[in-house]
Amino acid sequence: MLNWSEISTVLLDMDGTILDLHFDSHFWLEHFPVRYAEKHGVTVAEAKQKLIGHYQELTGTIEWYCLDYWTEFTQMPIALMKREVQHLIQLRQDADEFLTALKQSGREVILVTNAHPDALSLKIERTQLDKYFDVLYSTHEFGVVKESQLLWQKLQAKQGFELESTLFVDDSLPVLQSAKKYGIKHILAVENPDSKKPANTFTDFTSISDYRLLTKDILANPVNSN
Repeated sequence: MLNWSEISTVLLDMDGTILDLHFDSHFWLEHFPVRYAEKHGVTVAEAKQKLIGHYQELTGTIEWYCLDYWTEFTQMPIALMKREVQHLIQLRQDADEFLTALKQSGREVILVTNAHPDALSLKIERTQLDKYFDVLYSTHEFGVVKESQLLWQKLQAKQGFELESTLFVDDSLPVLQSAKKYGIKHILAVENPDSKKPANTFTDFTSISDYRLLTKDILANPVNSN
């Protein structure tokens, strides 16, 4: 599936890739519209229509991922509201074994998420996911998202990864396409980001639904440290 003998750096998305996307799906599609309806005196159906329409307008922009933007747009404390359903934040069932194997094999493991820094902090607080990574980046640090080629330029300039020896893993097709366009050689798509929804099908990328299938090959091809 992947040639691990060529891979020394692994760039990983967070939501849907390391964490179950159910938390985010539930918050943005169910919990937030209910709270918005309560505050603004509209029906839940009306709230969903307005919010989901705006989500679609902002898809692929940094505003879509920005809690500050949504707080200003709705006049509601989005970061605090996320804590109301924080019990839903959890690692994917296959993530611990996969991430542990990556670390044990000597690879550099880097988180690259479009999530706002406050959202990242909450998820670290709930899951301690930071223990698996050498470096964690929110793309807000760069002012541009993974859908943009500029993000990869800025990230590579700061982190110095080699395109030929890097694997990028994500569940978003536009983001995967962006990484491929930039020249990252090894790309892996996640078929089942949300444990409560049907799996997705990818035709242009190698894809997986259970990282544990990779563990043996990862450990059989450790990276030699200098």
